[in-house]
Amino acid sequence: MRFDTAFTALVSSATLMGVAHAEEAEAVPNAAANIEKPTFTPTNLKAPFLEQFTDDWETRWKRSSAKKDDPKSEEDWAYVGEWAVEEPTVFKGIEGDKGLVVKNAAAHHAISAKFPKKIDNKGKTLVVQYEVKPQNSLVCGGAYLKLLQENKKLHQEEFSNGTPYVIMFGPDKCGATNKVCFEQLKEAIHCDRETNCFTLIGSLHLPPQEPQDRRVRGEAPEDSPVARTSKVTSLYTLIVKPDQTFEILVNGESVKEGSLLEDFAPAVNPEKEIDDPKDKKPADWVDEIKIADPEATKPADWDEEAPFEIVDEEAEKPEDWLEDEPTSIGDPEAEKPEDWDDEEDGDWVPPTVPNPKCADVSGCGKWTRPMKKNPEYKGPWSAPLIDNPAYKGVWAPRKIANPAYFEDKTPSNLEPMGAIGFEIWTMQNDILFDNVYIGHSIEDAEKLRQETFDVKVAIEEAEEKASQPEPEAPAPGVTTSFQEDPVTFVRQKVNQFVHMAKEDPIHAVKTAPEVAGGLVALLLTSILIIVGAIGSSSPAPSEKKGKQAVSAGKEKSSEATSSSADTGKSGATKRTTRSSAE
Repeated sequence: MRFDTAFTALVSSATLMGVAHAEEAEAVPNAAANIEKPTFTPTNLKAPFLEQFTDDWETRWKRSSAKKDDPKSEEDWAYVGEWAVEEPTVFKGIEGDKGLVVKNAAAHHAISAKFPKKIDNKGKTLVVQYEVKPQNSLVCGGAYLKLLQENKKLHQEEFSNGTPYVIMFGPDKCGATNKVCFEQLKEAIHCDRETNCFTLIGSLHLPPQEPQDRRVRGEAPEDSPVARTSKVTSLYTLIVKPDQTFEILVNGESVKEGSLLEDFAPAVNPEKEIDDPKDKKPADWVDEIKIADPEATKPADWDEEAPFEIVDEEAEKPEDWLEDEPTSIGDPEAEKPEDWDDEEDGDWVPPTVPNPKCADVSGCGKWTRPMKKNPEYKGPWSAPLIDNPAYKGVWAPRKIANPAYFEDKTPSNLEPMGAIGFEIWTMQNDILFDNVYIGHSIEDAEKLRQETFDVKVAIEEAEEKASQPEPEAPAPGVTTSFQEDPVTFVRQKVNQFVHMAKEDPIHAVKTAPEVAGGLVALLLTSILIIVGAIGSSSPAPSEKKGKQAVSAGKEKSSEATSSSADTGKSGATKRTTRSSAE
């Protein structure tokens, strides 16, 4: 019985590590080779722009060689990030289905494609839809697209963050920011995008006479849709309707609906009146609501010197209080070390431990009355507050007509668009884009979703599920799993191993290899510790040499140095507890 208990205690900790390691090893994704996958077939749907990244994709898409415009930094950021068109390497849903892939982490990427002809949605519905597959998840970076303003001078090689765009849409995540961006610009505006700029829904409409570098930033509503960060493909859809409403869908489900005229921040149309920037608050303006009562006086009985706490004179010593017992005593189980030298180390004193006699009583040692709150305490006196008779209210500058005011009743009539571009910075590589639809038909966008996304996402989710470790079935004699109760699981596994080892050790090792492995590792560690301890110990210097060294040290006490024998001796005999006499 004693052997079983000791044996169980010995291997429990090692088994815990072995089982945890086995659990981790089982969690490695397995290839879902048994899932049947269809072969990619290009769609027959037509649209102003529809991209599935077929073999001729390079005739449409051009990489940018420009430098990023960042006036806040003295460094030149070039778009050095590489692009490739390839099949997914994680959870592939359709054989032969390729997408545009971001190849470099922590790099600026820019690529664009011109539309066959400009897209003008005046009086029409605009549908923007595309797939995003973050194969390494999405921790910090953008995966949004931009619809660029039609411009005959637009050169794809010069596409950058300063290129005028009409709409920016898609996921953007970094730190606490996790949003689906939807930004709409009315006029060509130079912009510099910060890492988390326009976290979700922001709009900006500026009149033609506004300078090119003026910018307003929007704030995200509380009910903003969030970006999907799993390695499975996600589908993002934006619908802008001619009735001045918009809708955002993720994976075919509506996550946000609103009005272009009412739900954007900042608003589409500016205020008719603004604060006069030249108006200043008068020097004699009083905006203090309350003041100290000038007529109030401190009461005569107000004692500012009274202490906050006083001794409780009514308190009585508990009957079980042991005044003759110290709160701590010398450890009765402590033993004087064999190599302790009273002459050099002083009188040995055992370490102290709490007095066990004090554990079940109110206390030990000298009893003193406790403190209590002083009922007479009032603290420093101050005059009470009263309404300020000179209060004029909260000052605000006068209003003047907004010189930049305009009213756009049809913000859905966007500027003509001539190209699409991905201009992003991300800390993760292998973000894949696919099945881009830019057009006017909600029905065709849904058909494309059914042909592509609905097919692949079902297979990808099945692959993801197949890659997850299956819940461990408890072995005979084991009533729980490691995930449910690690301690109980390990204890039962050890008991099971001990029982089987008594009858058939080989069978026990085959049945519970993690327990056997943990035991072997623990035994090897113990042997190494013992061997190391023996090897590191050295013979103690002789008493005679030690005393000679001490004598020499006393004779030369005026010198600042001591003999090497003294140094070795003091280093070997140093203790944390010394006598009070020393």
